Amino acid sequence: MIIWINGTFGSGKTTAAYELHRRVENSFVYDPERFGYVFMRNVPKDLAKDDFQDYPLWREANYTLLKQLSDEFKGVIIVPMTLTNELYFLEIIGRLRENNVLVKHFTLTASKSTIQKRLRKRLEGKNSWAFQQMDKRLSSLSNGLFKEHIQTDAMSIVEVVETIAKNSGIALKPDNRSIFRKMADRLGVKAKEISIFK
Repeated sequence: MIIWINGTFGSGKTTAAYELHRRVENSFVYDPERFGYVFMRNVPKDLAKDDFQDYPLWREANYTLLKQLSDEFKGVIIVPMTLTNELYFLEIIGRLRENNVLVKHFTLTASKSTIQKRLRKRLEGKNSWAFQQMDKRLSSLSNGLFKEHIQTDAMSIVEVVETIAKNSGIALKPDNRSIFRKMADRLGVKAKEISIFK
């Protein structure tokens, strides 16, 4: 099974993905952005695109590897990735489903003010790419194609993870970490996100 966690930048996808991974036996976090940054760093400037998702090879590479992993890995593959272009959604998730891969898709949504607060916590200012993309991405993700939507404004990360697990039909292991360990783990995820976007 693939669990794809969608949402605009700052919606909590990556945090939810790693918290889910910690509580799901035999699970793996697959990050499509890694391919994206390979493309961005290995294309001449005059051929570079503003968004790595616009490279057909990025979409093909992620489809191909996810298909292979789903065939060979018997656990749960968790994918935190913003995907708002309908055609790109169909090229990756649609194709996987057409080829008998079980993909549970969730979009984490929140109000604009909540997203802004979360981006600021991530040290993303108004001039950042993520901040400038917010309105467009929120609008695109409201489309029914991107269901199932989870409204997260008033939800804790634990509640988000429990909702995803319940609606995916998977069991969660107990979370026996101390409050300090949880904080450290989540700060580690946030630090990764900040370093990616710098």
